[in-house]
Amino acid sequence: MAGAPDALSDGSALEPQRVLFRRIILMNDLQINNPARKYVQFFGYQDLRSRLLSRELTCEQVITGFLHRIDAHKDDNIFTVVFHETALVRARELDGKLDRGETPGALFGMPIAIKDNIAMKGAPLSCASKILQGYESVYDATVIDRMMAEDAIFVGRTNMDEFAMGSSNENSALGPVPNPYDKTRVPGGSSGGSAAAVANDLALVALGSDTGGSVRQPAGFCNIVGLKPTYGRISRYGLVAFASSFDQIGLLASNCDDAALVLGVIAGRDERDATSSHHQVSDYSVSMDRLSLEGLRVGVPSAFFPDSLNADVAGVVRAGLKKLEDAGAELVGIDLPESDYAIAAYYILVTAEASSNLARFDGARYGYRSPDSPDLMSMYVNSRTEGFGAEVKRRIMLGTYVLSAGYYDTYYKKAQQVRRVFQDRYREALEKVDVIAGPTSPFPPFGIGDKMDNPLEMYLADVFTVPASIVGMPAISVPVGMDSLGLPVGIHLICNFFEEGRMLGIARQLQNFCQSAPSN
Repeated sequence: MAGAPDALSDGSALEPQRVLFRRIILMNDLQINNPARKYVQFFGYQDLRSRLLSRELTCEQVITGFLHRIDAHKDDNIFTVVFHETALVRARELDGKLDRGETPGALFGMPIAIKDNIAMKGAPLSCASKILQGYESVYDATVIDRMMAEDAIFVGRTNMDEFAMGSSNENSALGPVPNPYDKTRVPGGSSGGSAAAVANDLALVALGSDTGGSVRQPAGFCNIVGLKPTYGRISRYGLVAFASSFDQIGLLASNCDDAALVLGVIAGRDERDATSSHHQVSDYSVSMDRLSLEGLRVGVPSAFFPDSLNADVAGVVRAGLKKLEDAGAELVGIDLPESDYAIAAYYILVTAEASSNLARFDGARYGYRSPDSPDLMSMYVNSRTEGFGAEVKRRIMLGTYVLSAGYYDTYYKKAQQVRRVFQDRYREALEKVDVIAGPTSPFPPFGIGDKMDNPLEMYLADVFTVPASIVGMPAISVPVGMDSLGLPVGIHLICNFFEEGRMLGIARQLQNFCQSAPSN
């Protein structure tokens, strides 16, 4: 297509120095108010929204631009489904809403991607697994309902580790997704497709799911913001279950303002999810604006800086913490349980829950059914054997084992006791400090295929994110710099229950400190 050159339009890797607040929409072959302009720059959703409401741009132009970019990145395997037709129909409907003088919703015209384990009526729902091949959802998740009511536009469904089990997006039946900063490396997981979509400017915000770090770790690997709220803050209705006492829907965005806006829309009690909280939903944008770093106590656990931590990661994270200190915050050394214990307990508990939750996928009700099934039992066995990938089968077997009669007390009960210890210790710590900070990942993005033969090493990618999932507290990964190879590094923040506003405020200031201003 004709148009001004754009370093990002050909699907090439991102430049390490790229400023995250810049969003670029290609406007190739579109008639806009200034025909000489071939692309539009804006700095987050509020900037885009003002241009939509002023009619400088239309929703159709914006969505067409994003769809062009998605098509240019087709080989990156980021999307499992792209909503070419329905997204444009929706855009035209919203343009008509403005023409009629109707009030636009809070997310008017925002292009959003959805992880492929969140239900959307009439759309394929595969969880990146062969066993759900051909299945279409028959209802909308609560988060979809709430975002649609506020005039969001969904552009497609994103690739992921199968059933959200993985830390690299390599456990997908559809193949891996490359990291936007180095295509030989992974984007993280399990929400790797959602993270890559935002980092590559294919959506402003993406929905993901976070069980033990599946939003935050890929956000750290892709140089964007990844938010896991307090357990129960966002309804899980419509999220395909992996481990129900851990699973949460989370957000990936280029900046904290966009994440806060969407969180305010989708948070809140849902009668269809008994685990959703009645706790009042705050105005997160106001909470961010009120946040002052002066006198803020930042807990820095020694357990988050072991000798095994990658030296580049440690240096970038400590430099980010120093910026908080320079702005008036106080860095406080604190003691917390070793994260290795959280990893051990986590993988016992989540595999136990997964072995139960995934029992429903048997070839009888959903998706794939083995053609080589002369009787009922062989249909069950063959459909699950052929339909599930290696990592999913590994976790089902582990979960069945730890729940078996002879090992329940030894493994599952003991892991629940460890979970309670972590909950108590983190509560105690957050009575003394306002936020807990450390690295998002112990190492930068690793090469595709590097850890596939060593699942235990792969599991350690989540060693710093799992504790917040064990205790159910809100946590966020915020980009703070690059390592010596030009690979992203994130800082991980944990706050007390339902303190998402404070956490986002700290994250926003930290991101601003660590990134230069956009060039014109």
